[in-house]
Amino acid sequence: MVRWASGRTKVQLKLAVQRAHMLQAKRESLAKKARRDIADLVMRGKVETARVKTESLIMDDVHIELLELLELYCETLYARFALLEMPGTEPPEAIREPLLGILHAAHRTELAELHTLQEMLAARYGPELAKDALENTDACVSPRVTRKLAFHMPAPELVDAYMDEICKAYEVPRPGTEHAGPDAAADTAEHVPAAGTAPAASVSAAAPSGPAAPPSDWDALMSRFAALKRPK
Repeated sequence: MVRWASGRTKVQLKLAVQRAHMLQAKRESLAKKARRDIADLVMRGKVETARVKTESLIMDDVHIELLELLELYCETLYARFALLEMPGTEPPEAIREPLLGILHAAHRTELAELHTLQEMLAARYGPELAKDALENTDACVSPRVTRKLAFHMPAPELVDAYMDEICKAYEVPRPGTEHAGPDAAADTAEHVPAAGTAPAASVSAAAPSGPAAPPSDWDALMSRFAALKRPK
């Protein structure tokens, strides 16, 4: 059982920031390769296979956004560390969102540094607050976190938007056009796993299903298309 120690926690926050940043860079590099693979599949007329791969790419992007948010939360706690050292078991309002966000989501990542930090913060504010954060009692955790952890297959509209932008970036005829490829019809008929069994890579969340993603999530996902402007 990890105990609260002011000095160790401050060091742990710094380590968590560094490791979260490194993991984001690694995942973004893999995402660029996945985009190139999707473009190649579309060029060869394997449109449905490309759609399945795009679903996994979207879920990876959502997970990267979660890592970015947790990194920001760790930086906030580090900058306002004096508030963590104040007496009492009720966190000040200025650190409440990042604190509850880390307590709720850290174990849903692959970062051991965040897992340890989660235990340190739980030891600082007690098991009752940690349990409330973990279970999101009374919706105490910010929707910025919970939306990224709610598992849903990406909406078809979002998958189409991703594929369109990837095809534009790599100058490949878009799927569904007359230039999509000679084997497009055959590929459409090939067996595709059901939505519930499509590969989800190593992510924990995706954009909600429905007519459209919430504006904030949509804008955040679409902003990633800037990386496609100079394809490798």
